[in-house]
Amino acid sequence: MTRPTTAQTISTPSPADGVNHPRKWAALGVLGAVAFMAQLDLYVVNVALPAMGDSYRGASLTDLSWVLNAYTVVFAALLIPAGRLADHYGRRRFLIVGTIAFTAASVICGAAPTLPILVAGRMVQAIGAAMIVPASLGLLVQAFPARQHNLVVGLWAGLAAVAGTCGPTTGGLLVGLNWRWIFLINLPIGILIVLLARPMVPHHRAAHGGRLPDALSSASMLVAITAFVLATVKGPDWNWLSGATLGLYAAAVVAATITVWRIIVHPHAMIEASVFTSREFNGATLALFGFFVGFAAWLLVSVLFLQDVWHYSALRTGLALAPGPFVALLWSVNAAPVAARFGRAVPAIVGSLCLVAAAAFWLLSARTMPAYVSGFLPGLLLMGCAAGLLQAPLFAAVSGLPAHRATTGSAVLNTARQAGSAVGVALLVVLLGRGHATLASCHRGWWLLVASGLFAALAVVLSRTPRHTTAVPSFAAADTAAKINER
Repeated sequence: MTRPTTAQTISTPSPADGVNHPRKWAALGVLGAVAFMAQLDLYVVNVALPAMGDSYRGASLTDLSWVLNAYTVVFAALLIPAGRLADHYGRRRFLIVGTIAFTAASVICGAAPTLPILVAGRMVQAIGAAMIVPASLGLLVQAFPARQHNLVVGLWAGLAAVAGTCGPTTGGLLVGLNWRWIFLINLPIGILIVLLARPMVPHHRAAHGGRLPDALSSASMLVAITAFVLATVKGPDWNWLSGATLGLYAAAVVAATITVWRIIVHPHAMIEASVFTSREFNGATLALFGFFVGFAAWLLVSVLFLQDVWHYSALRTGLALAPGPFVALLWSVNAAPVAARFGRAVPAIVGSLCLVAAAAFWLLSARTMPAYVSGFLPGLLLMGCAAGLLQAPLFAAVSGLPAHRATTGSAVLNTARQAGSAVGVALLVVLLGRGHATLASCHRGWWLLVASGLFAALAVVLSRTPRHTTAVPSFAAADTAAKINER
């Protein structure tokens, strides 16, 4: 009897590891709920900060900002390590453990008697979110055949987009009851996900003989992302030229240099070089970063414009932003036929330009006197188109990576999204200046949206692969080589 080759021994899947899981649509429901829950908590807290300040007497705005910043920094820093470890130890296992951690932390946040306990709970929430977001996309790609990836990734990304755009709406509604409900609402969702994950979601087992990632690249990447995001979110408070801010940026540059060096020279770096062999994936990473600079800035500038310039309440602000998520979901559901007809690049480019068009509309039409239908709503609908059109094809780029690194690739894309969001908010704070927002300061924020949309569109255009070429053979070769190296 002929002994199987190394590649065959390593890559032989179990029956549950197939690409056409018998309960794939139920799995999509569970994994979509995971993406929605984790992304919602990135944006739902913003409108609740004043109410939290009333509960924690003596807490300054700087103190309260850590409720946002702690989640942002920890989530962004741990996405790639958690994604790689999920590929190694099993994606479903990480999904279940991460959901338990996220849900338990949500209860701690909802019941927190002091602000430090609330911030600590947010950090644990972020750890759970970092475990479940990349694992959910990796499991989704695993459960469906390649021909359905555009459809299901579009739905997954659409739910994430809806979570982001309806964050202020949900927050405004729940704050009307009590701000603690923005966390406690996660409890029934988390319990349902944990109960359904094992019977509905496909099992994933890492390749036999797989090795843990290189310790140096793991540590350097963690330092690089943490330092960069922390300096970016706190720069407006600390002063951009302060020693703390410049020191963190310097540490990020040094750590990033070490990380890139290890990726090039070490076969088991935290992110292997094979992840970056796809031109489309690299373009998607840059485009997501650029788009979310504008998207995060838009969410904040919209809330400030409606509340400070038009003097809307938190609840009215949430309701005013509500149409955006529905438009985003509509386009996300139809991402597959759009991509099938025009390719993945076209909807991503159009989505980026919709961001530009939305900002241009507000620059031309927004006034100090409230005029929702004529001065705000058309731009909001364009933003829904942008979020729905762009995210699905960009996140679908992960399906072209080696199969055993799907979750790592998802983590890279999500890290680009989170880093872009942090940069967008930081830049907007600088552009708006101190004090209440004015129409003039909002104009500066909308120009930031124009720049970020153009950057995202350019990244997609430059990464387009000519139709007469294909990258599949290189992925297959990289996949086999990587698995052999893991032995």
